[in-house]
Amino acid sequence: MNISNEEILRYHLGGKIGLRLTRELRNRRDLCMAYTPGVAVPVKKIHSDPGTLGLYTAKSNLVAVATDGTAILGLGDLGPEASIPVMEGKAVLFKAFGDVDGWPVPLANCRKCGSNTGPTDPDRLVEAVCAIAPMYGGINLEDIAAPACFEVEDRLDEILDIPVFHDDQWGTAVITLAGVSNYCLLSEREMSKLRVVVNGAGAAGIRIAEMLKQAGVQHVVLCDSKGVIRDDRNDLTEKKRQHAVSTSAATLSDAMVDSHVFIGVSVANCVRPADILSMATYPAIFAMANPDPEILPSLVAETMADRPYIIATGRSDYPNQINNVLGFPFLFRGALDVKARCINMPMKIAAAEALAQVAREPVPGHIQDMFYPDEKLEFGVNCIIPKPFDRRLFVDVSFAVATAAVESGAAPPTDLEQYWLKLNERNELRRAP
Repeated sequence: MNISNEEILRYHLGGKIGLRLTRELRNRRDLCMAYTPGVAVPVKKIHSDPGTLGLYTAKSNLVAVATDGTAILGLGDLGPEASIPVMEGKAVLFKAFGDVDGWPVPLANCRKCGSNTGPTDPDRLVEAVCAIAPMYGGINLEDIAAPACFEVEDRLDEILDIPVFHDDQWGTAVITLAGVSNYCLLSEREMSKLRVVVNGAGAAGIRIAEMLKQAGVQHVVLCDSKGVIRDDRNDLTEKKRQHAVSTSAATLSDAMVDSHVFIGVSVANCVRPADILSMATYPAIFAMANPDPEILPSLVAETMADRPYIIATGRSDYPNQINNVLGFPFLFRGALDVKARCINMPMKIAAAEALAQVAREPVPGHIQDMFYPDEKLEFGVNCIIPKPFDRRLFVDVSFAVATAAVESGAAPPTDLEQYWLKLNERNELRRAP
């Protein structure tokens, strides 16, 4: 879309979020209940029975969107203050798509030496998030640079009894798995037989590799800026070493020969037409670097001519956008609703499977007409991933996540049949004008 910087700045004037009261304050009686003296009643109730905290406060539907600002979108380390428009944006998406109340939590002085410059100090960041956690039903970590982001998420997940989810790690991975699942269906290939190359060994790339392996992919080659992550390299971090392989391939181009799927979370224009031609028949190219992909879809189309292929990017102006907004609002919606203690791998895989299934089903006419009147939304090479404004995601993905949480033991027993009905009722209310 052709949107000027001035228009964007006007849109952000005053911020994008604010406070919405869930109880009216109309008279002295309401005032007495909202604050003193009435507020003492829930205070004492929570003190005597901590399990009621989510019942008598906003905690049960409130997620902290927490960051130290070390890896803001594609902009890098610009600090916690500059991260706030992104964190507000994330809160907007949480509410609009998942009806989850997200709130920005930019954290200062969580770097080495306690400043706002330099690499993340995992100890400081973990301590800061733990300090604010009592108010929140979940923690969405955002824009924290690797490799510290892995340690921070793992430690918080172990310490806290609420869901912790680093969207930059897992969000892209969940959506990518959904796309790869539908690629398998269209290409008539089995997940276990795929040969996959992942270029970019940061937070997203490593978690994509992990999710694909959990889903049954047995052959994954991970590459970083120095080439293939092989087991004979002596410059690997612990996370990279977990995915090191024994191979003669040294470069990205070497790794792509005879591969079925290329997944890029790296840099623009690092894939050549010759690399695409070296892949197996009917390849999938997920070129997700933003704003410029690893190879332009137009160049892929020109290179492949009449040969079948699937292309996906991270952009909305090309088919098959791998967009995290398809995942995190519904992962948290399902997790919060069943009081899950975490967002575990079965819940993430369930979200991916539900996303893939929604893409296969006919798009309701009102969704097509209201949000995508100029696009033909029909399952196939140009539609392997649902669109963000598809209201079915609120029910189908949230329910899949909640079911996986209960069945995996991450949440207490829940009447899932009743939950399905409530989700549908809530979705209808959200659609009402």
